[in-house]
Amino acid sequence: MIRNYLKIAIRQLQKQKMYSAIKIGGFALSIAACLLIGLYIKDELSYDKSYPDADRIYRLVEYYTHDGKVEKGDDYPAPISNALKADFPQIEMSARLMPNSLFPGAGSNELRRADQVENTHEEGFTYADEDLLNILKLPMVYGNRAQALVEPNTMVISKRKADKYFPGQNPVGKIMFLNNDQTKPYKIGGVMENFPKTSHFVDFDFLLTLNGVEFYKGEQTNWNASNYPDYILVKPGTNIDQLNKRITADINKNYFLPALQSISFKDAAKLLQQLSYKLQPISDVHLYAYDVQDEFKHGDIRFIWLFGAVALFILTIACINFINLSTAKSANRAKEVGLRKVVGSTRYGLINQFLSESLLYSVISFIVGILIAWALLPYFNVLASKTLIMPWQGFWFVPIILASALIVGLLAGIYPAFYLSSFRPASVLKGSVAAGSKNSMLRNGLVVFQFTASIILIICTIVIYNQMHYILSQNLGYDKDQVVMLQGTNTLGDNGVKSLKQQMLKLSSVKSVSIGDYLPVEGTKRNGNQMYNEGKSKVETGVDTQFWVVDEDYLKTFGMKLVEGVDFNPEGNNGGVIINQTMVKKLNLKNPVGKIITHGDDKLTVIGVVKDFNFESLRQPIGALCMIKGISPSIVSVKVSGGDMQSTIAQISSIWKGLSPSQPIRYTFFDEKFANMYADVHRMGSIFTSFAVLAIIIACLGLFALAAFMAEQRSKEIGIRKVLGASVQSITRLLSLDFIKLVAIAMVIASPIAWWAMNKWLEDFIYKIAISWWIFALAGILSIVIALLTVSFQSIKAAIANPIKALRGE
Repeated sequence: MIRNYLKIAIRQLQKQKMYSAIKIGGFALSIAACLLIGLYIKDELSYDKSYPDADRIYRLVEYYTHDGKVEKGDDYPAPISNALKADFPQIEMSARLMPNSLFPGAGSNELRRADQVENTHEEGFTYADEDLLNILKLPMVYGNRAQALVEPNTMVISKRKADKYFPGQNPVGKIMFLNNDQTKPYKIGGVMENFPKTSHFVDFDFLLTLNGVEFYKGEQTNWNASNYPDYILVKPGTNIDQLNKRITADINKNYFLPALQSISFKDAAKLLQQLSYKLQPISDVHLYAYDVQDEFKHGDIRFIWLFGAVALFILTIACINFINLSTAKSANRAKEVGLRKVVGSTRYGLINQFLSESLLYSVISFIVGILIAWALLPYFNVLASKTLIMPWQGFWFVPIILASALIVGLLAGIYPAFYLSSFRPASVLKGSVAAGSKNSMLRNGLVVFQFTASIILIICTIVIYNQMHYILSQNLGYDKDQVVMLQGTNTLGDNGVKSLKQQMLKLSSVKSVSIGDYLPVEGTKRNGNQMYNEGKSKVETGVDTQFWVVDEDYLKTFGMKLVEGVDFNPEGNNGGVIINQTMVKKLNLKNPVGKIITHGDDKLTVIGVVKDFNFESLRQPIGALCMIKGISPSIVSVKVSGGDMQSTIAQISSIWKGLSPSQPIRYTFFDEKFANMYADVHRMGSIFTSFAVLAIIIACLGLFALAAFMAEQRSKEIGIRKVLGASVQSITRLLSLDFIKLVAIAMVIASPIAWWAMNKWLEDFIYKIAISWWIFALAGILSIVIALLTVSFQSIKAAIANPIKALRGE
């Protein structure tokens, strides 16, 4: 019986080649899209789940509630790790991390073996306690995990870096220098396996021990400075909610309160009532920490839900094509159903027959769809910034594909099967069912759904691209163009960097040069501090301020504008600072030039006020900023003229080689670094565009087939109209108008849904576009034009056909 079902199904497939191709093509494209999105989602959901004790590893997150807003962070004072281990028996181990590039050694460095002279730029340095290796149970290639970071001035390196610097060797015990600093040699204590690509630690290749480290006097016992994320391994069976409450109560009472009282902090108890602490599972760090201020790159669980919805939309559109075409062609199968019932077929047997056809279409579509996904995977990896592979050897892959093919085939085929098998033989053989195919209420509703989903994607794509363009063209308060960033310049020493600056200033193509690591772009130094009006540190809440070290040419190089006071003097300004307009407002300063502000025990005189500029992402408001003259020599920014850039770079490279022959020059362009800050927005826009186009193609395939069918069903009506004098234009309008009405209805439904979704997405941005009416108008016009182009071919073909052929049998 099954063989008979399959034979009939194959005959039907061969008999209706165009409709079969559209059903399979739409299904295959949607399956390819769903498979790609599924691989992406699986990869995102697998982050930080590979550690043996992943279910017991947590990160401590701070929640600060102020003015109705909740701010989250993961930085804690240096002593917190020991306090957690000592005070809470539920905690088995606690370890700190310190990836903040503000502190020498963390972030990026120029690295070399002790027996070599050439430096290599490396990123991915972080300080870590020795217990971090034990908490994560990282596999070791060389060395003892428990002892690898115990000694001062030791480091653990990843396998890929061991292979790079010590190919085929055991590097344990070897010496390396950071930034040419031979006074502080680092001994390699072990080689760890590379962090998995699905780990939020994936960028770390060098772990520097925290044993024996003190970044300033008293730093390791100071409860009033927070710089360390802390990771915790809890004992099995620990009640996390209860532990969260205990940590909040005890840490605030026993440590933070005395620390604040020791500096006579006003309303310390009131402040601590706004602070709480929660343990975040390590598997949640990647997707559920997009609103936590930390040093890591994150995904976003909201995007996962969004992409999952897009995949469901696309698959639903393809299923709708199948249902529409199956029910639209019902008249063509009506006599077959009637004759089968007359000769004894049961409705159950007919349902099985039609479901077999649906399953055949589904299986073929899945095979084609998998091949399409495999072919498109390299493009998708570039689009999504991933390294996904087809899981051909995954034990779960084949069963999931077979189960999906079965489920999709049944869901798409169940309604047509019951619908077609319900025809009554007497009615069918009298010919009355032929008109039944014109009952188009359901079919029209499904077409509306298809175009609603497509229009939502079109609107979202337009909004995302407009927001991206708005960000990149926003007046930032500084000039990001024609600035070359030389990196790793700290290896020259302070005097060497100054010499580099002076030599470059002699070049005719160089306008200005500034030495400084604090730049208004991600990946450069940050230094958050509390600052106060003079004499107010014990009676007022401090202002959260970025405290930057810059040189006298910083404002000039980046085209920043002074609104009051003077710029830094090359010869003086000791203790003088320039603050931004936001800080003036937050400190409530009137006539700020000459006023004194305090930072710890330091008194700083305001000599100038700079116009506000965006020094963080445009997702954030402009914060308070205070700049002091000094030297921070890891980056040199060079403002060049817009002439021959290649020649200018060659001249700069020649100067560099003269000063540092053992270290290759490394540079980038500031505007490229700025654009990289919004790479995630650009990726999202590209992905949306791709899937929006795919959804429209699938919807149009169904629309094309429906238009062909309707033209076929109304061929006699069209013939009569032509005989009576109807023009090709009027017939084309007649056949196209019904579909245009459906697209217009879809537009009305899609607009408020898309408006709501994009407003939610734009909430993440402080600077954002308004969703204007023209966006919806453009999406509507595009949809109608696409629909017209799709159906007009069949409409014109029917309109110009010879009416004699249609009326020959009458």
